[in-house]
Amino acid sequence: MIRTAAVFALFLFAVDPVSARQADPGSLRRELAALLADDATSNGFWGVAVYDLGRDEPLFRNLADKSFVPASNTKLYTTAAALSLLGPDFRFETGLFAAGAVVDSVLQGPLLVRGGGDPSFGPRFSGDGTLVFRQWADSLRSMGIRAIEGDVIGDDDIFDDIPLGNGWSWDDEPFWYAAEISGLTYFDNTIDLTVRASAAGEPARLTWEPRSTTYVEVLNATETLPRGSRMREGYHRDRGTNRFRIATAVPEGTVELESLSVTNPTLYAVHVFREVLTASGIVVLGRARDVDDLSFKPDYSTARRVAVHVSPPLADIVKVVNKPSQNLYAEQVLRTLGARIRGEGSAEAAWSAAMPFFAESGIDTTRIQLVDGSGLSRTNLVTPDMTIALLRRMWTADPAVRDAFLLSLPIGGVDGTLSGRFRSGPARANVRAKTGTVSNVSSLSGFVTTAGGSTLAFAIMSNHFTTASSRSRAVQDRIVEALARYGR
Repeated sequence: MIRTAAVFALFLFAVDPVSARQADPGSLRRELAALLADDATSNGFWGVAVYDLGRDEPLFRNLADKSFVPASNTKLYTTAAALSLLGPDFRFETGLFAAGAVVDSVLQGPLLVRGGGDPSFGPRFSGDGTLVFRQWADSLRSMGIRAIEGDVIGDDDIFDDIPLGNGWSWDDEPFWYAAEISGLTYFDNTIDLTVRASAAGEPARLTWEPRSTTYVEVLNATETLPRGSRMREGYHRDRGTNRFRIATAVPEGTVELESLSVTNPTLYAVHVFREVLTASGIVVLGRARDVDDLSFKPDYSTARRVAVHVSPPLADIVKVVNKPSQNLYAEQVLRTLGARIRGEGSAEAAWSAAMPFFAESGIDTTRIQLVDGSGLSRTNLVTPDMTIALLRRMWTADPAVRDAFLLSLPIGGVDGTLSGRFRSGPARANVRAKTGTVSNVSSLSGFVTTAGGSTLAFAIMSNHFTTASSRSRAVQDRIVEALARYGR
């Protein structure tokens, strides 16, 4: 198998000779069993599977054939399927269309923004939240358009209209990690709110991006505390609205940043676009509209394509899915898989499209249960053995697919959700793995190179514990460090 030198070298990272030691499989198994007998594991269930990829043999199993809630380890399944079935070079497109004739510099019809499921439409890669909208305004002016007689319509019909994942908790809704899903997304379907302390006893100052948009209504119920006080967060959005009540208390001299989700991302996108058009001198007589509120569907065969925004390649998108564990990106990628392969942009269609790939990977698809792409749902169920089968498949995949998958995973002590773990020791800059955390659930699955130079795939899943998640993560870390020291 051909492997690119850059990626392969990452798994030959030198192990600290002080912490390395020789071991045989039996002593490793005893060490792992002792770690699983730790007090931190006593009231939860732990499923662990370890596989030696070089020797093509299992090293350790504990409840490895039992079902566990994987939390964000679900993203391993989402990104593996998407990279394998869509390809790492796949790109999303978002189009701007003009419907109607242009008479005396006036477009006598609507503008249409046709979403393609792109999760990155906004500032994530450009750093500028309204750049594309300003470029589109320039394109309209270059066509001689100075006014829009019709509405600015957002079209999200590439996906279904279910905004949240199956089984998501209602109290997560105001926060960025539970942002609504849509065929047309913008700005991660959030506002970026800044709470800036003023003088003690006075309200803090609130600002938000993009452009202090009027799409949201923000009630300031904040308080500035004396310097050195402990901050108290308070964020609330009335369900089904974009009315926020901010009751955060911040100490003098501090600034608090928070990303909060909006409802109806499709309308959000075209509302802000309309604001940018107006600010750029283009008069818009119509309103911002969601295509679902119209009595007709746009006819693109008679509309003129003004511009198209093309996303970065999927290989870059999945890095955002896995390294910081971005839920919206995972959901958008999943539904795009359904739209492209099954002609239906739903989670159900996407997982149906992925099942043959999972079956070919050695996963028993009669026992797997996946309902969302991010792992925020507690109704996802997989086994450690299934995750090992998936990791083995990706380790031997086409080089471009394999490299994109490996490069998307957080690196211990270096970046992503593992930047604060494995800060020293044999797993530092060695382990590449996906974390997974919801209440009473913690997972860690990926790859690590041993002191003997072998690469191991591992899956660690803990459920139903009531101790602090940090204690479960500490046990996971000790397991991975034991694997990194393994010197067979």
